[in-house]
Formats: sequence, structure tokens, C-alpha cells
Amino acid sequence: MKPPRLSRKEFLILDLLTSNGECFGLELVRESAGQLKRGTVYVTLQRMEEKGLVESRLEQPSEPRAGLPRRLFRPTRHGLALLRAMELAAAHLNTAEVLP
Repeated sequence: MKPPRLSRKEFLILDLLTSNGECFGLELVRESAGQLKRGTVYVTLQRMEEKGLVESRLEQPSEPRAGLPRRLFRPTRHGLALLRAMELAAAHLNTAEVLP
């Protein structure tokens, strides 16, 4: 069995959702400082939801609005655990001594 992996986009999305709380896709694009694009964020979020990394719900607007309700995303326990594991691994690799 292959170990779980996160792409750079998936890692960034989980990191943003952890830092900012529940967000919709275009908020993630805005908060990513150009690292996420409108054309791929929702495809990535859908794939992440299928993997069990994020979950979503439809926004309940406080006032009637035109258009479809927005979908809000948040990390799952599995997504948070994988993010933490990858952060720990990266920290370990960054502080590991290089052998001669």
C-alpha cells in the first residue's frame, strides 16, 4: 500500500483551511497569494473531498442572494492528521544533519 501523500496544492489548501477556518474556493484563491488559480481550486477541492481530506457544506446565507449558495470547505480529522505528519516530516528533514 502506498503511503498517503499531499500535492503542493493540497498541502496549501489544508494549511489555509487550518489557519483561516472554513472557506469557500474563491477565498482560498485570494488567500493563496497567487499559488491557487480559479480554474483548478474546485477540481482540487473535489478530489480532496473524495480522498477524505476535506468536507463541505452549502452556505446558509443570512440574507437572500442571487445565484447558487456557496460551498464552504473545512479539513477533516484525516486531512489534519496528514497535514501535521507532513509538517513534522518537513521540519525533521530541514533540521537533519547532512552526512559527509
